[in-house]
Amino acid sequence: MPSVRAHRYDGPLRAVVLDWAGTTVDFGCVAPAAAFVRAFAEAGVPISVAEARGPMGLPKWEHIKAIVSDAAVAARWRDARGKAPDDDDVQALYESFVPLQVESVAEHSELVPGTLEVVGAMRERGMGVATTTGYPRQVMDVVLREAGRQGFEPDVTVCAGETPSGRPGPFMALQALVDLSISPVEAVVKVGDTVVDIGEGLSGGMWTVGVTATGNEVGLSRAEYEALEEQDRRARCAVAGAVLSEAGAHYVIDSIADLVPVLDEIEGRLRSGEKP
Repeated sequence: MPSVRAHRYDGPLRAVVLDWAGTTVDFGCVAPAAAFVRAFAEAGVPISVAEARGPMGLPKWEHIKAIVSDAAVAARWRDARGKAPDDDDVQALYESFVPLQVESVAEHSELVPGTLEVVGAMRERGMGVATTTGYPRQVMDVVLREAGRQGFEPDVTVCAGETPSGRPGPFMALQALVDLSISPVEAVVKVGDTVVDIGEGLSGGMWTVGVTATGNEVGLSRAEYEALEEQDRRARCAVAGAVLSEAGAHYVIDSIADLVPVLDEIEGRLRSGEKP
């Protein structure tokens, strides 16, 4: 029987898989948090912004399920509705959430500063540019339209519900690579601002880069973030970075604008025979 030699990839990076809200658009991941808060308020069970942000990055149905599964939220639900929340309640919340989310993303799809420049640099390197998202397609269509008006058009976008399961599993990122006809996975970098983004990349065998300042873990709009004293910014980013590092991120940066030097370092590690 012929022997099979293990393949060691030592070539260049071939693709990046980018997240959307908090990474490439919507500084601070404002749109989804606001829509969750509003959907729960309309159901008569108010939640805090922190509770809305907790499961960020999951597909939105699963995100709502995670919120109502929180003990404090479930208790408030029982007090307000007379019973524990169940999947029918999750579905009803989801159906009210989606149009609110469409409305919200239309207002919060400004590109994160540096996105166009970094995407341009990746294209000059011959890299494919894919995106994955916890948004369903009907929401993502609005984001894609608004991003396109600003000059950002990824090669591939995979949405929640279009693969057997969503993040933190690998299937959306892997589907993006199938669509791009790109392999091996160690030649790919996943970039995102949430723990489930990092999980998506790690479970798919990719390099992972966590984003702090513009993302969900810091959770401030651009205006709010820029109004902070520099020391406060650094402290908040350090806390966010610790969360993403604990999740397994290979690198942590403030924003997508800081990505190119990380790509250079990863390519050096690939040439040395390292894998994620």
